[in-house]
Amino acid sequence: MKATQKDFRQTAPRAARECRIFFFCGPDEAGAAAAAATIAALLPDAGERVELSGAELRRDPVRLADEARSSSLFGDARHIYVLTTGDDAHDAVRLLIETIDAGEGEGACPVLIVATSATDKARTAKLLEKRSDALVAMFYPPDRAQVIAEVDRMAGIAGLKMPPELHERIARSVALDLRLAQSEIDKLALYCDSSPQAPKDVRAEDIEAIGATTEEDGLTPLVNAVLSGSAAQVPGELRRMRELSLNPVGVLLAFERRAAQLAQLAARCGTRGSVSEFVESERRAGRVFWRDAEALKMQLGFWRGDRLDRLVRRLAATHRALLTNSSSAETLLAQELSEIAWKSLSRRTSRRNA
Repeated sequence: MKATQKDFRQTAPRAARECRIFFFCGPDEAGAAAAAATIAALLPDAGERVELSGAELRRDPVRLADEARSSSLFGDARHIYVLTTGDDAHDAVRLLIETIDAGEGEGACPVLIVATSATDKARTAKLLEKRSDALVAMFYPPDRAQVIAEVDRMAGIAGLKMPPELHERIARSVALDLRLAQSEIDKLALYCDSSPQAPKDVRAEDIEAIGATTEEDGLTPLVNAVLSGSAAQVPGELRRMRELSLNPVGVLLAFERRAAQLAQLAARCGTRGSVSEFVESERRAGRVFWRDAEALKMQLGFWRGDRLDRLVRRLAATHRALLTNSSSAETLLAQELSEIAWKSLSRRTSRRNA
């Protein structure tokens, strides 16, 4: 069974009932992780979550089948959550399938695999895609409209009634990361004491009261600190990233989305005219979120032309490095972002002195 983000919501309930193995992949690691959480919530009896890594399964491929067939300490239900890179879990999944096909998988618990740097063309995906007891779901980074729609859906499930502008505010503040968006909705529902049976209206003041989608949360502060040259703020933002246990690849995707936005704006702006006036016109047209406008004016002022091209290439190279050095990904990302921030600061200072 296969799915993408376009039909995953429709496929998920059936998959949760009928499938034993789930493989979530694609460039949008946040979307894949959110989909895994959705399936876990839909399982008839999810029980205890047992976490394994791709590195563990690469060293000991038999372990996945053993864990899937074993029971918890007290005989309760369980499911296995695997976070892996590429095809690191391929041999383990192959052995699990062989065990099931040999008739020895009776009572095996569900296995949910989130694979970064993998697609539906990966060897592991090919093992599973034609099986009726498996789901392969591919996720691409969502655009703003998709995340706003998803925030609307999350809010409805949580019993939160809010106007469209607040949906967009939340989507923007989490840099289009669905996991962070769900976390913010959960906090907002708790603050408002809402539920599907007792829905509550949400005001901007409620969002500000919990700090859910202000400068205190989300990836936007880190993105702006680095690309605007606010180098002194970067260490604190990187520390917050570690405290929130954010995936380095997911964080880098926020920078890649901003770089793509800058490239689109630069192409429309051209080389003439005022950057500030151009961004204001984009804001009035609804193509730039009002909260991002000031930061975009500064960033578009010096991330243009060859500098922007070099930034895009550097981010792409960093993305590849993170995927091939997962054990040191956090350190690599911190070094790269710090260097980019200092280059931004140097450029900003030279512009002031010019």
